[in-house]
Amino acid sequence: MAWLFVGAALFIVYVLAGYPLLLGWLARRAARPVRKQRVRKTVSVIVPVSDGERWIAGKLESILALDYPRELIEIAVVSNGCRDRTEEIVAEFAVHGVELLRLGVADKALAINRAVERAKGEILFFTDVRQRLDPGSLAELVDCFADPEVGVASGEAVILEGTTHEEASVGLYRRYENWIRDKLSRIDSVFGATGCIWAMRRELAAPMPAGTLLDDVHLPLAAFFRGYRLIFDGSAKAFDYPTALDIEFRRKVRTLAGVYQVIGAYPALLGPANRMWIHFVSHKFGRLLLPWALLATAISSLFLPWPWGMAALASQAAFYALAAADAWAAEGGALKRISSPARTFVVLMAAAACAVSVWFVADGRLWKPTRVRPARTPGPGRREDEHSRR
Repeated sequence: MAWLFVGAALFIVYVLAGYPLLLGWLARRAARPVRKQRVRKTVSVIVPVSDGERWIAGKLESILALDYPRELIEIAVVSNGCRDRTEEIVAEFAVHGVELLRLGVADKALAINRAVERAKGEILFFTDVRQRLDPGSLAELVDCFADPEVGVASGEAVILEGTTHEEASVGLYRRYENWIRDKLSRIDSVFGATGCIWAMRRELAAPMPAGTLLDDVHLPLAAFFRGYRLIFDGSAKAFDYPTALDIEFRRKVRTLAGVYQVIGAYPALLGPANRMWIHFVSHKFGRLLLPWALLATAISSLFLPWPWGMAALASQAAFYALAAADAWAAEGGALKRISSPARTFVVLMAAAACAVSVWFVADGRLWKPTRVRPARTPGPGRREDEHSRR
């Protein structure tokens, strides 16, 4: 039990702190700059949407405002089983060249497959319905394809400032994830793309199976295993709203369940056939194992000799008590500043544990509406409460 405790504790420290430090060091020592320069290629903009009437008009206005030659862009909105006024609103943009594709069933992967089949552009640009795009974002991504090694380029989802410590903690976690992506990109590749703002070479796109949970990982990995780089470019930005922790929990259950699904589709990710397998295991697969390592440390602590067992149990109990206290801590108080990050960590670990549900429930049940509240930071988008499929 002592060896189990030590092994599990070292694994936790490595995944949370050791690997990020190693990654930062490697990004400085072995960086591979992207040979980015101004190019102009034809682009097919693809917007899959399910019941997005509150967002779709603003989204299309955002796309039409992109600083990119309009004659080089085609825009397709794929109605992913919409039951609201989304299709009616999209039809109003037909005069601007926006094409509406109707799919009778609610399956995002199939919706994207259909749009890709019809796309004529050299570059496929994927974006979700909720997030507004920076006018220069498309041009920044297309410029990355001047480098023949780049197969996929994704931008940064900028989370606008929230109104609560809970939303700030979720935003901090997402900024940490963007930091990881940036460092991986400098070394070679990220393992997927930023779902609301990414692009890939048309010839690299392959059909996805129905029920695919992470289209923004499944599609890019097809390019990765053909030898291309998947890069992150923070100069291309989309603006998103902050989310509460309960919403982030459901989102993480789906995305982490999608990682299990992706490993099933690409088992080579876990071995030397993946040129970055150490990074995948340390980052993506390690995150799936973290909750079980935490459980192992808790159980093995019961069997450690005095006083080590008591110290280990007391420290773990104190941390979880701090996370639990966040529900009663006053907003803006000193306790909230430390309890909110602790609670966020615990909830994300719970989401990672629940991700195993992908083996027991239908894929469609893992999709939940994402509800957001107004942001404090001025930015593009509407200010009222909204929700979307993504």
